[in-house]
Amino acid sequence: MLGEQYAELKGKATGQRVLDIEGPTMETSVSVSGTMKGIQVQEMLTFVGVPTAEKGVIHGIGKGVVMATGGESEMVTYTGEGIGRLDSSGSIKWRGSVFFRTSSGDRLTFLNNLVGVFESEIDAYGNFSEKAWEWK
Repeated sequence: MLGEQYAELKGKATGQRVLDIEGPTMETSVSVSGTMKGIQVQEMLTFVGVPTAEKGVIHGIGKGVVMATGGESEMVTYTGEGIGRLDSSGSIKWRGSVFFRTSSGDRLTFLNNLVGVFESEIDAYGNFSEKAWEWK
């Protein structure tokens, strides 16, 4: 069951590189900031995308780190997987899931072992936005 929205983030792609010309396989890094349950956070993520057999569809697998801003240093890690669909404007709209892990005992504890589902978009200029909900 879909739970409450816990995140809204915006940012920019900070780099891309080709890992393999077969496919091709691309790696993208993104830096974002925003809120998770009202807590200001910064996030860095890197994902690898590979085109599927269906034209305009990409399978992505990524890893990331979330850090609370201000106060004590807190860090949460996650892995994620999703499907991206390229549209006519050059944007890729992603849908997928993320799995969080932390030993933090402070403001981001709610993320520990949380399974989230997300909708994100990265446009042709590298602008990134994401919303995420808990999957209960």
